[in-house]
Amino acid sequence: MNQGDAPSYRAVALQTACHAINACRSRAESQPLIDGAIDRIAGQIKATVGFFGPSTKLVVLPEYILTGFPMGESVAAWAEKACIQIPGPEIARIAAHAKALGVWIAGNSYEVDPEWPGRYFQACWLVGPDERVALKYRRLNSLFTPSPHDVWTDYLQRYTLREVFPVADTPLGRLAAIASEEILFPELARCLMMHGAEVFLHSTSDIGGHARNPKEVAKLARAYENTAYVVSANTAGVHDTPMPALSADGRSKIVDYSGVVLAEADQGETMVASAMVDLGALRRHRRQTGMSNLVARQRFELYAPMYASHTFTPPDQAREPIQNRAELLKLQEQTIARLVELGVIL
Repeated sequence: MNQGDAPSYRAVALQTACHAINACRSRAESQPLIDGAIDRIAGQIKATVGFFGPSTKLVVLPEYILTGFPMGESVAAWAEKACIQIPGPEIARIAAHAKALGVWIAGNSYEVDPEWPGRYFQACWLVGPDERVALKYRRLNSLFTPSPHDVWTDYLQRYTLREVFPVADTPLGRLAAIASEEILFPELARCLMMHGAEVFLHSTSDIGGHARNPKEVAKLARAYENTAYVVSANTAGVHDTPMPALSADGRSKIVDYSGVVLAEADQGETMVASAMVDLGALRRHRRQTGMSNLVARQRFELYAPMYASHTFTPPDQAREPIQNRAELLKLQEQTIARLVELGVIL
């Protein structure tokens, strides 16, 4: 995409409810709920596009919107009843709706891959009117979900860093995904920006509340420091679990490249987190001189030796598949103990 191809278009952070499948005992029980979630969301996207009109080109969905998240299930049990393949039948159905409506749809699901038996990943995805999966990003930072970093040596034998930190070059600009609390990890957004990302697709399920919530601050910071848009879609509650349903509800938003909130939702299911994305203005800003051009002012070589000489959470810590949350917490305990021994943590 060249400098002249700089469209303006409407993006929507669709704040919709998640209906969890935790009570299901098998895939036979969960699949109708997953299919029903796709139908319900597709109807909401169609209505949203109908309301805002043909300028609507991008819809971002909340985190794990088809299933909810594991609550004590073993890795094997969750993989069987909740995980999908990407690409796969569920994504193909969503992509068919993207084609019919002429929009790009981004979301987040738990994923199994035959190349990695005994594991699942949490993956962000993007499909467009051509019905192809334009982007798949596997979440790197998670306390309770396996990460590619857990099998880092083997992973890098199969995938390049471009695939670990993927950016999709689309008619809507260069799009990249950030999953949930990863908005708190500035290095991830920075690596995506290094690959040219202009719009961060943030599927999340955040605790609502005041504007100084750490994640709310981070959304503005990631936009400003990378001169990029953030389209952040939160759930309108996670239903059908023991948790209070509205614990994760509200504040879906769109933040422009200067850190200004263009639109923000309150609580409940809504499409009001909608705004125009002006790629031309973003690209002009990145090309101008001055203090505010933080992209051009980066000096990565200053920090590279520090990163290279420090290991906190080690790579390859789970080359044998993890079975449950208790094992993941044990690994974190080991990391904390090592950092205490090194004097990093007192």
